[in-house]
Amino acid sequence: MSTYDVIIKNARVVKHDQEALLDVDIAIKDGKIAKLAANLDVSQAKEVYDAGGKLAFPGVVDGHQHWGIYSPLEEDAASESKACAQGGVTTALTYMRTGQYYLNKGGSYLDFFPEVLAKTGGKAYVDYAFHLAPMSKEHLTEIPEIISKFGVNSFKVFMFYGSHGLHGRSSSQNEFLMIPEGERYDIAHFEFVMRAIQDARLKMPEIADTISLSMHCETAEIMTAYTKMVEESGRPRDLEAYHLSRPPHSEGLAITIASYLAHETELPNINLLHLTSFKAIDSAMKMSKTFPHVNFRREVTIGHLLADIKNSRGIGGKVNPPLRPREDVEALWEHLLEGNIDWVASDHACCREELKFGTPKEDVFVAKSGFGGAEYLLAGLVGESKSRNLSYQKIAQLSSWNTAQRYGLKNKGAIAIGFDADIALVDPNTSYVVAAEDSLSKQEYTPFEAFEINAKVTDTWLRGKRIFGDGNVLGAPEGKYLHRPTAL
Repeated sequence: MSTYDVIIKNARVVKHDQEALLDVDIAIKDGKIAKLAANLDVSQAKEVYDAGGKLAFPGVVDGHQHWGIYSPLEEDAASESKACAQGGVTTALTYMRTGQYYLNKGGSYLDFFPEVLAKTGGKAYVDYAFHLAPMSKEHLTEIPEIISKFGVNSFKVFMFYGSHGLHGRSSSQNEFLMIPEGERYDIAHFEFVMRAIQDARLKMPEIADTISLSMHCETAEIMTAYTKMVEESGRPRDLEAYHLSRPPHSEGLAITIASYLAHETELPNINLLHLTSFKAIDSAMKMSKTFPHVNFRREVTIGHLLADIKNSRGIGGKVNPPLRPREDVEALWEHLLEGNIDWVASDHACCREELKFGTPKEDVFVAKSGFGGAEYLLAGLVGESKSRNLSYQKIAQLSSWNTAQRYGLKNKGAIAIGFDADIALVDPNTSYVVAAEDSLSKQEYTPFEAFEINAKVTDTWLRGKRIFGDGNVLGAPEGKYLHRPTAL
């Protein structure tokens, strides 16, 4: 009888908690990492795989995706989880809300979320969880049950929905968000969301540290005014125009408002999502000093680290908040290297070409927002490490460990004994040129088209099963819904 199910030989294991690589074999039993040691006896395993000296990273815990926003949820769960596996992402946390897009319905989350679980069950190739956005007063009362019944312990506020829709000005907030007449999705609602989450934390002290609120920080009023100015200016309606219509100080102001509300409501766990600019991070750092009792976490995306308004492949790079000029990109990198960024996510939101672009195709203001990127997250970071003096240890923290810890995934995010055997093999000596046709996502374009990435994910394991290799997904979808917190 075999001692182990799998042994991965000759790996160079990247640890989140030490700088030195471990030249060891990885033994896996019952989906968990059982042993890390050199020269393991391969006769003790049912299956042996030779890593050939490649880097073994913890499977990526991607804390920011959007399944089902533009395509049926069940379709995205299948196709976009393939793109995850291709990129070494083994756990995807995807945002979900009532209103237009997603399931296109309002009402109670106690009725809505079982449908979400039913549509995704048996479809995903990677493990997954959901963040939920409380949109109405009814949702506030449901938060304790959402946590206890469904294992959803992370929530979201879209600050720019105050007078903006997903892609631009919204004529009817209630229609877009499908909230009852007489209710408003505004700063007062954001405050009440915070109070409701903090109340739930106080009622659940044993898991309180895993309960958090994420904030999309843009200010609707600033964006509305600047969008009108840009549209009336007569300038080309390109990515630069979109950047100007949603200026960086809109992010900074929203961060300031969100931070004070966290202070006022005594909600300590705040995640500042997809920071894009010097002004945004400057504001975030100032708020951390002003309110040291608030446990802020700061997120950037791989898209905002790699692409800018000039090198992106056309207006396919439209996203919220926007891509920025190169000087903002370099500011993000500076803060990341200084330790001021907690994790890197993809903000993966697949939008097929026929849905992405409006008429005329060159007009950024009629295009849909969002694009995929999970397949480039880990390789992009490893590729940039060579020129930016970014350590592999830091990449493991940014791509896996920090996210897993924040969102209550205590058995994810590390190559360590007893953890889920989620592993991504990366060849740091292979370069490739991005082509949309090579992605397993159903999105037919990418703003990263023709980018050179100086590393490549070659193999991915999920709970000890090899789910990606030889350029494609392997086997049937066996991703599990993760009821959080886990492994407490």
